[in-house]
Amino acid sequence: MTGAGVVDLRSDTVTRPSPGMRRAMADAEVGDDVLGKDPTVDLLERRVAGLLGKDAALFFPSGTQANQTALLLHTRPGTEAICEAESHVFHYEYADAAWLSGVQLHPVRSEGGELRASDVARAVRPGDRHHPSTTLVCVENTHNMHGGSVVPLAAMQAISELATERSLPVHLDGARLWNASVASGTSLADFAACADTVMISLSKGLGCPVGSLLAGPADLISHAWTVRKRLGGGMRQVGILAGAGLWALDNNVERLAEDHERARWLAREADALDGLRADPPDTNIVMIRVEKEGLDEAAVADGLEARGVLVLSAGPGRLRAVTHLDVDDHGVERCVEALREAVA
Repeated sequence: MTGAGVVDLRSDTVTRPSPGMRRAMADAEVGDDVLGKDPTVDLLERRVAGLLGKDAALFFPSGTQANQTALLLHTRPGTEAICEAESHVFHYEYADAAWLSGVQLHPVRSEGGELRASDVARAVRPGDRHHPSTTLVCVENTHNMHGGSVVPLAAMQAISELATERSLPVHLDGARLWNASVASGTSLADFAACADTVMISLSKGLGCPVGSLLAGPADLISHAWTVRKRLGGGMRQVGILAGAGLWALDNNVERLAEDHERARWLAREADALDGLRADPPDTNIVMIRVEKEGLDEAAVADGLEARGVLVLSAGPGRLRAVTHLDVDDHGVERCVEALREAVA
């Protein structure tokens, strides 16, 4: 639970730093990361790069800034980047691809968030005088708006092979790649090998207050430092935040399996209620469909809030509930009971 008796399932970004994480932040060795190097963020960047099997990584204040830096690195104005139709980079980054990179996004619909190489192949422009050139393929894993679905390694490898054939770079929005790895048993490095650059977040399932990293080849990440500076993302004694990330890597990765189990539990209970439907989630995001006549998602969300449970609307007829380290078994039980009352 988060807050004073409130069960907050709006996102896994609402977590509060634990006492152990706060101590790690307070004790972190720091330097000026803009003028030189902060030793703690340097350690975090090298560790994450190693986990992802990449040459280097760079710390960012947000996943959106890291994603948009990748687009700036890989594309050029007046070209097009392929992405899944419900992807974060398309829906939730404020048209930054157009605003910052001058790039048009080409959304491609998929089944469950799993882009297929054949779908990507059809979306690649022919390279004639009448169409924009395709310069990038973006993939997302886990897929937020498809209920935290895990895109299988084989599907990502097929896209990677196609992109190599077409001389296209691939960027992986891996904000919740930790969840994908824990749920599937596939290593972070195997997933990351399917992309040239990878964004990975610390402030979602891992419980950190701030931070994402962009990993990739050394030359690109060196250029990413310049892009981050231009976007205002340079930070001074950022080791305070990196200390939280290092603590999270030691303590909060394997426990993601607990979030996944609670999400499956919540989905089962919600699906058993008259007027609600919820498919078993791959990871920690539960999409609940409101199918009761005369009831919509806003009314259910309001009913939950009145009972001390917070969720988010995920579009017409859908609610999103996200389990995380601040929601225990009692929190799930409270959510189920509040759902039962709200739809009664």
